[in-house]
Amino acid sequence: MWAILALIILVCSLTIEHFFQIGIFINILQHATFVGLLAIGLSFCIIAGHMDLSIESVMAFAAMLAAWLTATRGSPLGLQVNTWLTLAIVLGFGALVGLINAILVVRLRINAFIVTLAMYIALRGLGLILTGGRSMYGLPADFRFVAANEALGLPLLIWILVGAYVIFGVILRRTRFGRYVYLVGGNPVAPFRAGIDVPRVLFKVFILSAVLAAFAGWLLAARTNGATPNLGVGMLFEAFAAVVIGGVSLRGGVGALSGVFAGVLLLSTIDTAINVMGLDASYMQVVRGLLMLLAVLLDSAKTAAQRRYG
Repeated sequence: MWAILALIILVCSLTIEHFFQIGIFINILQHATFVGLLAIGLSFCIIAGHMDLSIESVMAFAAMLAAWLTATRGSPLGLQVNTWLTLAIVLGFGALVGLINAILVVRLRINAFIVTLAMYIALRGLGLILTGGRSMYGLPADFRFVAANEALGLPLLIWILVGAYVIFGVILRRTRFGRYVYLVGGNPVAPFRAGIDVPRVLFKVFILSAVLAAFAGWLLAARTNGATPNLGVGMLFEAFAAVVIGGVSLRGGVGALSGVFAGVLLLSTIDTAINVMGLDASYMQVVRGLLMLLAVLLDSAKTAAQRRYG
């Protein structure tokens, strides 16, 4: 995946005027931040053998909640909120959504696709109710500091993105919880026999996915200086494409965040290249769809080869 990403960057640099610039690469990384955070949580879910379609709406509602709390200073709730209290409330909301998803999927044994799709729809409507369908802009500078400041010459958003992939990559590969995620997704029966608390692992996975999505929404509100009812539309499919392109098997139990990170950067690079060339954004939708289809076909071929040749 990283070799393909390097090839795409090389081709774009040779064929597109003014593409090979530090500013362009910084833009690619910043653009990848929000989809990248969604893709981490989605990767954990898919590796564990489940799906979370609610992440886009969790992110959008979290952004609208953060903007609403910041714009009103929490007065409708009788609170005096600041930036950090807003972040805590947003993350708490994400944890609550993840908990509800987990209860319905793990305890009540309802299909994860149906549960998270229903949550996706409900949260979009709840966001409209919260703001009355209005957009909110012009948030105070203290809320936008994450999106507006730099560290060591790079925007803070980039450090957050890279740090998230390093931290959660280590968790997935080097911790007991990460090993359990692979085991649960690879063979749901064996972990029970090994004494692993499978429901607990799945609860953690769903909560982690929703909390990361809520954090992405908080960052997105800071980046866009507000929120709109249709914020983030389509990011679920971008995250899903990045996860599949990055080598996470839809059958569960297989994948690494290093490949997912490369997939996120690949999509962001192509998106940026299309913008630099001045092409219509609909071209990106076609490219994403084709890349995702190719990744699924490769995953199916790899699985078939493993079954045939061991």
